[in-house]
Amino acid sequence: IDLVLTEMETNYKDELVDKLAKLQDEFDALGGYTIQSKAEEILEGLGFTTADLAKPLRLFSGGWRMRVMLAKLLLQKPSLLMLDEPTNHLDLPSIEWVENYINTYEGAVIIVSHDRFFLDNTVNIIVEISNAKLNLYPGNYEFYIEEKSLRNEIQKGAFENQQAQIKQTERFITRFKAKATKSRQVQSRVKALERMDIIDDILDENAKVNFKFNFGQHPGRHVLHLDHVSKAYSDKRILSLTEARIERGDKIALIGANGKGKSTLLRIIAGTESLNEGKRVLGHNVNFTFYAQHQLESLNVDDTLLEELKTTGTNKTEAQLRTILGCFLFSNDDVFKKIKVLSGGEKSRVALAKVLISEANFLLLDEPTNHLDMMSVNILIQALEQYEGTFVVVSHDRYFVSEVANKIWFIEDETIKVYPGPYEEYLTWQETREYKPETFLQKEDKKATEIVKAPKPVLNDKEKKEAEKNQKRILQQISEIEIVIENLEKKKSETEVKLSDPSVFNDKVIFNQLTDFYAEITKKLNQANTEWEKLVDEQG
Repeated sequence: IDLVLTEMETNYKDELVDKLAKLQDEFDALGGYTIQSKAEEILEGLGFTTADLAKPLRLFSGGWRMRVMLAKLLLQKPSLLMLDEPTNHLDLPSIEWVENYINTYEGAVIIVSHDRFFLDNTVNIIVEISNAKLNLYPGNYEFYIEEKSLRNEIQKGAFENQQAQIKQTERFITRFKAKATKSRQVQSRVKALERMDIIDDILDENAKVNFKFNFGQHPGRHVLHLDHVSKAYSDKRILSLTEARIERGDKIALIGANGKGKSTLLRIIAGTESLNEGKRVLGHNVNFTFYAQHQLESLNVDDTLLEELKTTGTNKTEAQLRTILGCFLFSNDDVFKKIKVLSGGEKSRVALAKVLISEANFLLLDEPTNHLDMMSVNILIQALEQYEGTFVVVSHDRYFVSEVANKIWFIEDETIKVYPGPYEEYLTWQETREYKPETFLQKEDKKATEIVKAPKPVLNDKEKKEAEKNQKRILQQISEIEIVIENLEKKKSETEVKLSDPSVFNDKVIFNQLTDFYAEITKKLNQANTEWEKLVDEQG
């Protein structure tokens, strides 16, 4: 197009006009005029701010560069999209955005992922690789679990029946092979065994963890107290005079979007991050250990797995350490492998095993499920379920969080806030926003506090006019957002009526479509209500 325009400047011809029109039509058909807006939409959906879009790629970390690569793939919209662990390096809002994108994607999608919730929300076929075979399950991951259990039960029964038949036949052959009168029957049974299609036994891929966690000492009731702490980087404020307590037995999941300060807060709890204000008070007899991805680099690459576990100072015997390594899928001679030959996921399992045998009564875990497969995640879940101490975990894996946490922490308005219950209840609360989670700034006795409002400043004529103009703008925006809320509430009610129809419930396709639409409407309604509250607050 640029070449044609340049040529037209010096030699205007009708054929050039026709050529330009065709090129512009082709450019439009390829999405050339909307590519910029689509790229911005995808990048912002993956967590980039508007200000980030103009920054050079070299300024971003590896995790954010991976998001850019994912954005490039999504922007291309190929007929077949193949994604290998797409949720790695994504925070929860970005994962939810990708889920919605895939659900409306017109092409075919193949996903490799260890995120069970993500698979439940995006796929309609599960392909399992087991015992050197591909097994197809026509449904999402939850369906796969149920169907696999049913298939295993049937296969187990068939295997046991066949084994009983084989043993009975072998006993007949052994008993009568020396008798000439039974030779024909014996040969017949030998041939029957040779022709038999052997049914495989069930391959149990659900490793079980069962070992005792020992504490060198038991902590007091109060594990940690953050006393009116503030933290900021230059002009970016993370926390402002916030307070929090961790009690013995708390299993806390710290969740939220990237950039909110989750890892910073975890380092503050660990005492490795300085504070601008306030103080961190560690409780009596608290002994903690910290797990983060960068700590994989601290593993001694020349150690064997057994040698590396012994560096924790544990008094466990070699047999006990081998049992623990077995729980983390390192069996037999695997324990003598050098750290340097392990994959990233295997190193993660070794580092997690070190954390869990450290005899610490307080664990700090930063994204422990990254680079772990489903079996390894399941092992970690079992280990943490058996752990009697206290822990704080940062994770974007919703299934993992739902299985291990009894409290949810998040950072909002530069304050640590807590939902005092498991993840499923937190999600319900998030949708309704009926329950206001308490911050630890509120006193336990909940005494009423008087808020003294500062007197309003006296405005001059120019400032008054500007204030009145601003008020009109806000009132107009409030009026517009109220219309949006009214329409969304109407759509939500209509969808609820449809979902209550038994005929719809029995039609899985329609029911899933309505459920997805209902979730999308609920999310938009929550966003609109939040925007309305902000405008009302701004109005004063």
